[in-house]
Amino acid sequence: MAGFVLYFVVIAAAMVALSHTLPGFHVDGFGPALIAAAVLGAVNALVKPILFLITLPLTILTLGLFLLVLNAVCLWLTARLVPGFEVRGAGTTLIASLLLAAVGVAWKTIASAPKS
Repeated sequence: MAGFVLYFVVIAAAMVALSHTLPGFHVDGFGPALIAAAVLGAVNALVKPILFLITLPLTILTLGLFLLVLNAVCLWLTARLVPGFEVRGAGTTLIASLLLAAVGVAWKTIASAPKS
């Protein structure tokens, strides 16, 4: 359970860092970033599978690259739902979703590494 919560803290920290470095990506502070990380997790768990099924032919046609667009849509939806969290522009949304996904994958890889 602690690892689950820590994952959202890491994603929230990445959002705050992106807010300082990526134009068009804005979060008011760590509190809204933490809420945005939790909402993004919920959107990814609930909405993304439905969108994936609806867009499956397009995903197959693009050899999976359309999943990048689905990640961006989930981030955009999160920005619409969370006050104090804003993403402006399709390019910014796509770049931010790629970077947040990379942070998530890196965190999960580090967290699942065998302890010696």
